[in-house]
Amino acid sequence: MTTAGFSRRCASRYSDAKNKSAAGGALQGGFMIPRDARINLLISTGHFLSHFYQLCLPPLFLVWQRQFDISFAELGLTVVLMTGTAAVLQTPVGFLVDRYGARPFLIGGALVMSLAIALMAFATAFWQILALSLISGAGNAVFHPCDYAILAGSIRKERMGRSFALHGFSGSIGFALAPPTITALLSIMDWRGVLLVVGGLGLPVVAALIAQSHILHDQVRKDAPARGMSMRDLLLDRTLGLFFLFYFLGAMASGGVTAWLITVLHEVKGFDLALASAALTAYMAGSGGGVLLGGWAADKSHRYLAIFVAGLTSFSAAAILVVDLLPMGGLATIALMLASGIALGASRTPRDVMLKDAAPHGQIGKVFGFVSAGLPLGSAMTPVPFGLLIDHGHAEFVLIAAAGFLLASILCMGRAKASAKRDAMAVAAE
Repeated sequence: MTTAGFSRRCASRYSDAKNKSAAGGALQGGFMIPRDARINLLISTGHFLSHFYQLCLPPLFLVWQRQFDISFAELGLTVVLMTGTAAVLQTPVGFLVDRYGARPFLIGGALVMSLAIALMAFATAFWQILALSLISGAGNAVFHPCDYAILAGSIRKERMGRSFALHGFSGSIGFALAPPTITALLSIMDWRGVLLVVGGLGLPVVAALIAQSHILHDQVRKDAPARGMSMRDLLLDRTLGLFFLFYFLGAMASGGVTAWLITVLHEVKGFDLALASAALTAYMAGSGGGVLLGGWAADKSHRYLAIFVAGLTSFSAAAILVVDLLPMGGLATIALMLASGIALGASRTPRDVMLKDAAPHGQIGKVFGFVSAGLPLGSAMTPVPFGLLIDHGHAEFVLIAAAGFLLASILCMGRAKASAKRDAMAVAAE
C-alpha cells in the first residue's frame, strides 16, 4: 500500500469515527455516552433543580419565623413570588427563546436561579429573601420554554416521548426530594449553610450546560413563517387556548387532590392520618412513575395519543370518584389512589407530545411557555375553594370536584386536537 493510500484510509477511518461520535455519543473515560443520553441528562438535571428550588424554602419557614419574627402569611409570600414569577414570565421568555435561541437563556436562567438561592444565606432582613425569591423565580421561568425547544430540536422523533417523560419525571423527583433534603441538612448545619449548599448545586449544572452547549440545538425551523406568532396571535389562537385549558383544568384537579386528600379521607372515611398520608404518597408516587410509562407508550403509539390520554384521564377520574363515593378499607383506597396516579401520570407525556405536534415550526418556546403556565396557575386555584368546602362541612365534594375537572379537561383536549387538525389542513391547502 502506498503512503498516499494509507493516509486516505486513515483519514477515512478518522472521519467515520468522528461522524459516529457526533451522531451517537462521545468517548469519555473509556465509555461511549450516546448523544441523546447526554442531552437528556443535561436537560433533566436542570429541570430537577428548577422544581427542587421551588420546594426548598417551606422547610425553612419555622426557622425564619423565629429569626425574623414574621407571620406565616409573610412566609408564604416566598413561594408565591417564586412560583408566580416563573409562571408569568414563561411566555415572554418563550418569545425570546424562539427569536434568539434557547441555550443562552437556559444557562443564564439556571445561573440566576441558583445564585439567588445561595444569596439568601446572607440575608439580614426578610424583605431581602422576598426579593431574592422573585429573582430566583425569574431564573426558573426559562426551563419549560428552553427545555422543550431544545428537546424538540435535538432528540430523534422516535425517542421524543421518552425524552419528554424523563423531563417530567425529573421535575417530580425534584419536588419529592426537596423537603427531606433540606430537613436533613438542617440537622447538621444552620439555615444559612443549607442555602449556600443547595444554591451551589446549580453551579456544576451551569458549567455542564456551557461545556456541552454544542449538542443542544433548538427546534428545527424548516418552513418557518417569516414572521413568528405575536403575543396577540398566541393569546387568541383557538388551539393553544384549548390546550391551555386542558393543562389548567388537569392541574386544578391534581392541586386539589394533593392539598386535601389526607383531610378528606380523615374527615369523610375516618382514616387515621398515617393511612390517609399513605394514600396520598401512593397517588404521588404513581403519578411520577406513570410519566415514564407514558413516555414509552407515546413513542410506540403516536397515532392514538388522544385516545390514550382520554382513556387514562377518565380512568384516573373514575378511581377518584370510587374512593370518594364507595365504602372501602384502607388498603383498597391506597391501591386505587396508586392506580389513579399511574393513569394520570401516564397521560402527561402524550399530552406534551400532542402539544409539540400542534405547535407551529420554530414556535416551541412561546407555545410551551404559554400553555405550561397553566400548570402552576391551575394548581394554585383549587386549594382555597376546596378548603372552604371542607370548612362548611362538605368534604365529600372535594374529590367529586377534582374528578369533574379531569373530565372537563378531556373535552378541552378533544377540541384542541380537532382544532389542531383543522389548522394543519388549512396550512396544507395554502
